[in-house]
Amino acid sequence: MTILIALLVGYLPGSIPFGLLLTRAAGLGDIRAIGSGNIGATNVLRTGNRKIAAATLLLDGLKGAVGVWLGLWVGSAELGGLGAVLGHLFPVWLGFRGGKGVATGFGVLFAAAWPVGLAAGAIWLAVAKLSRISSAGALSAFAAAPCLALLLADRQIALLALAIAILVFVSHHANIRRLLAGTEPRVGAVHVDGNGG
Repeated sequence: MTILIALLVGYLPGSIPFGLLLTRAAGLGDIRAIGSGNIGATNVLRTGNRKIAAATLLLDGLKGAVGVWLGLWVGSAELGGLGAVLGHLFPVWLGFRGGKGVATGFGVLFAAAWPVGLAAGAIWLAVAKLSRISSAGALSAFAAAPCLALLLADRQIALLALAIAILVFVSHHANIRRLLAGTEPRVGAVHVDGNGG
């Protein structure tokens, strides 16, 4: 029962689709009909509104942190954080079709063990800057996160980081195919096949 409650209290804030809500409130239409159709900050940026994209990034990260804090309150910070990522990926309000979990996953890592979140964030920034491919940065960061957690935190955080990494990699399956094919769009490029972002 504790496991289910911890997952649920994380899932509920995690399932709030801030990208969709903010773009609608700003009069930008339905984000699911723009660019890749994803509700995350990368696709929100394709509307041309950087402030809304930044707000989406921050709020998606914050809901990951809230999931950790609520999970801690009911008995498991790790499960609360995992629930938040699941909520972002599979929001009940949108027919279980959500984002890709990057910002929310980072929010979870920062709240659960800030040195791990900081180190993973540095990897994301470095790889994204060098490659100019956002997904490459995110995938590199989450691939490294379990090892970083073993070095900088503990086994529980490492298991949480591994679970999040698996979810992020699965949600990026189309991006991974394009990375391998050399067709993944670079930062600033428009992508409209419904799978990117």
